[in-house]
Amino acid sequence: MERTWKPTTAGILSIIAGALSLTGAGGIGVILMGYEAISMWPETWRLGPFEVALGAAIGAPLIILGIIPIIGGIFSLKRRLWGLALAGAICALYPLTFIFGILTIIFLVMGKNEFD
Repeated sequence: MERTWKPTTAGILSIIAGALSLTGAGGIGVILMGYEAISMWPETWRLGPFEVALGAAIGAPLIILGIIPIIGGIFSLKRRLWGLALAGAICALYPLTFIFGILTIIFLVMGKNEFD
């Protein structure tokens, strides 16, 4: 079976998208920015423990949406489990990394015959 650049490129783009989704405006960034914003609120506006739970409730799914593209990218580089690689590419459609997700899906579909 001939090995082309398509799954490799898809894997690299998926890993980049996952890393960007984890940091900055992704899960870790939301949690950290939430704590910083909460600390600047006047005491009368604070909601108590609800603020911490809200930051974690918003940030945790974003962290998961950042980890799945990284795992999918690794499987794409290994050319194993096409479905998992595609799931990672779909999770890479996070608004910050939308273009990476689209390109990853296109390259994975084009290189599907290279997977075991």
